[in-house]
Amino acid sequence: MNKVMLSMLLLLSFLFFFHGEAAVPCTTVDAKAAACIGFATGKDAKPSAPCCMGLQQLAQTVKTVDDKKAICRCLKAGAKSLGIQDRFLSKMPQACNIKVGFPVSVNTNCETIH
Repeated sequence: MNKVMLSMLLLLSFLFFFHGEAAVPCTTVDAKAAACIGFATGKDAKPSAPCCMGLQQLAQTVKTVDDKKAICRCLKAGAKSLGIQDRFLSKMPQACNIKVGFPVSVNTNCETIH
């Protein structure tokens, strides 16, 4: 489950850009980002199709700023323990063809997202 949360960190940047609904639970974030762990940790050369699809689906669930912040928190919770690397994380938006509108990083302050 921690690996899934790390993948969620990758989704962090994607989710902030999109609009959604009520606060998204970490279980949903974990499920949608699980396939991204390999790329986020540098084990896979590129994000898999299931990774990008999960990120796009997760982004579509975001309807409020609180949703964005909740997803960010979920992602950051597992990032350190999973070994997510910024150099791979920052490539996720372009690799999955998702526009984020801000730098993607494990150091993103979830509370300043708007």
